[in-house]
Amino acid sequence: MRRLWTLVPALVLSLGTSGAFAQPRLAPPLRIVIAGDSTASDYEAARWPRRGWGQELPGFVDASVEVRNRAQSGRSARSFIEQGWIYDVARDLRAGDLLLIQFGHNDEKADDPARYDEPQQAFPLWLRQYVELARAVGATPVLLTPVARRHFVAGRAIDRHGPYAQAVRALARREQVALIDLGASSLRWLSGLGEDASRAFYLHVPEQNLRDDTHFHQRGAAAVACLVVQGLREQGLLDAARLRRDVDCGIPDDLDTVVPGASRIARDGDYRRSQPAPHGGGGSTTAYALFEDVPDLGIVLRRRVLPPGAGIGLHRHVHDEIYYVLSGRGLYVLDGISYTVGPGDALLTRAGSSHALQQTGDAELVLLINYAKPR
Repeated sequence: MRRLWTLVPALVLSLGTSGAFAQPRLAPPLRIVIAGDSTASDYEAARWPRRGWGQELPGFVDASVEVRNRAQSGRSARSFIEQGWIYDVARDLRAGDLLLIQFGHNDEKADDPARYDEPQQAFPLWLRQYVELARAVGATPVLLTPVARRHFVAGRAIDRHGPYAQAVRALARREQVALIDLGASSLRWLSGLGEDASRAFYLHVPEQNLRDDTHFHQRGAAAVACLVVQGLREQGLLDAARLRRDVDCGIPDDLDTVVPGASRIARDGDYRRSQPAPHGGGGSTTAYALFEDVPDLGIVLRRRVLPPGAGIGLHRHVHDEIYYVLSGRGLYVLDGISYTVGPGDALLTRAGSSHALQQTGDAELVLLINYAKPR
């Protein structure tokens, strides 16, 4: 393999003398530059819904962060450099930037000598060029293990990157480089989705005859971008004040905290029962006391159906309670004042207030009721 240890100083020297590094520039407080492959790269609108995670990353950060996505489809760590795409990265980089480096998918292709890198020596050797380039200009390199391919065996998500992901982890340890273990976090994400549901996040698009378990549907690209931003937060490289979306995404690695079978779905009618109208109200109602059989659930959630003539009698509250009107109309009395309410209205009654509600019109009044379970 042709050695490129002279590449970094040559790049810095040539770009510096042309003014790319020497000229002072007014710049945003933080810039993120991405070097990677097709899982991260940008795609034109004509290829919708195909998107790369790097294309979705700007949606997670505010205007104080600029994202320059230099990822290129079909490139390995080797071919990205040998074909000259590294020069675009070098022109972008400056002190204080983050350089996100994610390769591996194409480095694994042993039948293509222009891209193939064996994982123990060649792959980390090429990756090190990106690390050296970033450090030469005062930028911070961030290594990412390759994002997971969608591959299940007997219903279990299986890692397909093996020694390539291990090589990235080992290089990060040796060079003391920040690491986002995207391979591991995306594999847990896949496991959490399951074999069937995960298809919708990759390019399984029947109308376009696509069945692709490597590249992402827009929703999958956004989910993986969230994992990347979450990794930057965990590494202390991206302040929460710069985010405009939450990054509480994916599945943490503490899976032992999950109680299997504790979560479930209730179908319409599972908790249905007829009741007299509560609190001295007129008529009768249908109540759905959802999940009332779960003893350690801290909330009460009920759906209540008031047919014509039914109502909830006046009563004073000892806890905060929210009513949400799903359908129908009603007359709501709150602390002695009457209000007409209908679909989409939310009614908050605080502890100490009193209220009553009467169905009006011909249609049933359907409510969703929520409050904290009394202790």
